[in-house]
Amino acid sequence: MKKMARVVISLLIVGAVAQVFAQTPPTQTPPAQQPPAPQQPPRGGGPPPMPPGPNPNSQYRLGPDSFPQEGVPKGEIRGPFTLPSTSGAYPGTQHTYWIYVPAQYDKAEPAALMVFQDGHAFMNPEGDIRAQNVMDNLIYRREIPVMIAVFINPGRTPEQPEPDAKEWGDRTVNRPTEYNSLDDRYARVITEELLPALYKDYNISKDPEMHGIGGSSSGAIAAFTVAWERPNHFRKVLSNVGSFVNLRGGHVYPDKILASEKKPIRVYLCDGRNDNRGLRANGDYDEKRDWFYQNVRMMKALTQKGYDVNYSWSMNLHGQKYGGMIMPEMMRWLWRDGPVSTEVKDWVERSFRQPPAKKN
Repeated sequence: MKKMARVVISLLIVGAVAQVFAQTPPTQTPPAQQPPAPQQPPRGGGPPPMPPGPNPNSQYRLGPDSFPQEGVPKGEIRGPFTLPSTSGAYPGTQHTYWIYVPAQYDKAEPAALMVFQDGHAFMNPEGDIRAQNVMDNLIYRREIPVMIAVFINPGRTPEQPEPDAKEWGDRTVNRPTEYNSLDDRYARVITEELLPALYKDYNISKDPEMHGIGGSSSGAIAAFTVAWERPNHFRKVLSNVGSFVNLRGGHVYPDKILASEKKPIRVYLCDGRNDNRGLRANGDYDEKRDWFYQNVRMMKALTQKGYDVNYSWSMNLHGQKYGGMIMPEMMRWLWRDGPVSTEVKDWVERSFRQPPAKKN
């Protein structure tokens, strides 16, 4: 009887164990994945071919430096203001711009300056860059100097619509001419129209080492052109997916760099392997319209010529997804040589930057 009881108990235990295993999904070893065959260009019309796999922008997320942080003083964005045409560069046009004033700005101390093209995109609080948040956080932690920033839109006539997130202005305003042309007209807008307006109201350093300029796509080549044409005004360039391609001859910049005397410009380039690649739907390839190829050429020419250049290549499409994610890194690198105190009892240097004390 006892023996039969033990047999029954054993069978019950075995059954229970079997039930547990039946309810637990077995660990599956995934089959070895073979690399997918590359897509062939579609015949006839259709979009340019893309590589197989996830969306090339799927990996990019803004980090904490791109969001407001608790305890960090928040700068103020003032404007919009209208910059009339006074230099003769583009008669009849006007530029809308906004001014970022950090909480730590002190009228008694000259501030650095950063100018962003396509200003609406760089300051969009829900956009891919959110430059004002980046500057708030980095200024507070003494990773970049106290700086005034300008978000300036492409020029337009009074009758033309203001560029925005849906239409940056290539089809509606003066953006293609101003940003993609390799002449000094847009540099004149910035140095002869914008800077005097800023100097009138703000204490901004006149030292060109304290002036930076940046942009995305055509705004990036425009930023580089301003520094190239006016290195005595701007010496730091931030370029995201820069259009150094043959829209209006921008692909010649690497050759111009190699053929010209070195200029005192520091440049950060970022782009992606899935930017516009000059590969048409019918399979034809035009290297002069290959954004990634031409950005790499820019990097090689600047490096060969001995420029202070940094760069980052990722997988991104044309746009600001990757550039937005690494915006804090680009700003730190461009502005890395600000003054620093190593005095152990310098409690100001060892403290987060605070707004200046209010004077009675």
